[in-house]
Amino acid sequence: MTRGVVAPLLGPRLPLPVRRRLLAATGLVLPLPRGTRRSRSTLGGVPTVRVTAAAAIGPQQVLYLHGGGYSVGSPASHLALLANLSRATGAPVHAPDYRLAPEHPFPAAVDDAVAAYRALRAAGHEAQRIAVAGDSAGGGLAMSLVLRLRGLGEELPGSVGLISPWLDLDLRSPAVWANATTDAMLDPSWLGQAAEDYRAGSTAPELRPLEADLAGLPPLHVVAGADEVLVGDSDAFVEQAKAAGAEITYRRERGMWHAYLVFAGLLAEADVAVAELGAAFRADCAVPHRTSGSR
Repeated sequence: MTRGVVAPLLGPRLPLPVRRRLLAATGLVLPLPRGTRRSRSTLGGVPTVRVTAAAAIGPQQVLYLHGGGYSVGSPASHLALLANLSRATGAPVHAPDYRLAPEHPFPAAVDDAVAAYRALRAAGHEAQRIAVAGDSAGGGLAMSLVLRLRGLGEELPGSVGLISPWLDLDLRSPAVWANATTDAMLDPSWLGQAAEDYRAGSTAPELRPLEADLAGLPPLHVVAGADEVLVGDSDAFVEQAKAAGAEITYRRERGMWHAYLVFAGLLAEADVAVAELGAAFRADCAVPHRTSGSR
């Protein structure tokens, strides 16, 4: 199903508006936990979908940034993952429908993520009670958000979850091409153009999390498929975070492809990883950490 249905919608074979609509439709066919509720709102002026599994009332909150190469994807395409993560965390999951490239290149997506995070804070949610997560490009965006907040001296979230994060827009890892035939989700041939469309010539440090100082960040939780084209980004990030003394966990799942957690509810490996991530968020957001950007 991944190779035949989802993967073709990520590449450039179809017009961009068609790919966006069809990807959103795929989210409607995946099962949701019983009692899941969703509603539309705004956070900081950014259209946002709020997904809540049964009895998932917090007090922690999850800000989730969807993947899609910064050009496709939406909260609708990730609905099953959002719902299962809400159940695992016991918290509402807020998914901003951030602006996409090429119409809206960097820093639009980061600006939207910052606005959504600040809106959660303004609504009375302590930074410590907020977990920030994202998959693929959304994982890179999550790190850009954290680095932006730290640079501004703002309080950082209590936990960060990165699912198959795209952290090197220059695609320098050998795994990008070595795993091209084993990754059922992602064809690396279109990633270079997607990266150029997103960064639009910018060299801002927020676009290079693998070159950032990772010391003093909130607890970090990384999940990746060992067979995916972007696993090298996760490997490098985890190694650098450990060297910086960061608190980090890493699930590197054998036989799994890029962003396999989007199939939570259908795939046992995805269910296990989502449950683990949700437990980590609950633990992190309940325990005070040094997450001030001014530390």
